[in-house]
Amino acid sequence: MALKWGIASAGKISHDFVNAMGTLSEGIHHVVAVAARDLDRAEDFAKRFDIPKAYGSYKELAQDPDVEVVYVGTLNPQHLEVGLLMLEHGKHVLVEKPLCLNEKQAQQLITYAEQKKLFLMEAIWSRFFPSYQYVRNQIKNGMLGDITMVEADIGSEGLDKVARIAKKDLGGGTVVDLGVYLIQFCQWVYEQAPKSINARGTLNEEGVDLEMFAEMTYGDNKMAKIKSSGLTKLSRNARIVGTKGQITLLNFNGSTTIIDVDGTQKTWSLPQAQHYFNLSGSCGLRYEAEEVRKCIREGKMESNLVTHNESLLIARIEDEIRKQIGVKYPEDD
Repeated sequence: MALKWGIASAGKISHDFVNAMGTLSEGIHHVVAVAARDLDRAEDFAKRFDIPKAYGSYKELAQDPDVEVVYVGTLNPQHLEVGLLMLEHGKHVLVEKPLCLNEKQAQQLITYAEQKKLFLMEAIWSRFFPSYQYVRNQIKNGMLGDITMVEADIGSEGLDKVARIAKKDLGGGTVVDLGVYLIQFCQWVYEQAPKSINARGTLNEEGVDLEMFAEMTYGDNKMAKIKSSGLTKLSRNARIVGTKGQITLLNFNGSTTIIDVDGTQKTWSLPQAQHYFNLSGSCGLRYEAEEVRKCIREGKMESNLVTHNESLLIARIEDEIRKQIGVKYPEDD
């Protein structure tokens, strides 16, 4: 039986998510409705993907009895409000990363989902790629030995001109938009909270970060170095270094290719989709959609790969990095 989706927001990431789901087997996922604050945009989106219903408000989507689960692809400051609205009306929820703007908001959303006994997950799509599962097995099998260093960076030139990065009222800054990928990767490797964080950054006139660099220590000689930038194109690679060798994930936030311990390159190809993608590798969003379906059909309220506690820890680390470099949102008060 197909999982019936509603899509909150008709923006670029929602386009890519629905397009990616279209590459999965027919009859597994069905997008039944889309909503945007501009009805015309919702109707255009619905026409593009042959979606039966389009709404000009998120409340209408929440009230649709045909919708089982909602993908929240809105701007960051709206994640809490829209997530709570969907949960209130009995919908399971997948929220685009970051889950919320800070740990306080994330805790509020998670607590409400648990009270309602509904599934909730932060859409950290990276963790569901086959490459991540392969690397996890390499780590567990001891192929790297004891891991001592994680290094990762992500950045693009010109993001300082993009509103969602540059504007504080849109939840801007590279820490929550790009840094979440870096932080989640370090946490995925080490599976424990950092013992110390030392961060610095470059802020714009709005008081949000256009660049961030952080070092995190995990004890037992384990470290992580991460960098995000909206000013400079960075490698977008991540390296895990152990006492026996290292593995590099290319385009680590949506990695289809790795350089293994023995130096060989391994690639997991993505299928062709019906429409274009706005962001490179977005076809891999199909993997998180499958995880959501699996969890909901098994009656779970969270995924083992992105647990509620993990999302709270990621938010806590984001908060600490922002505090150290001087980025404060009104929602932090």
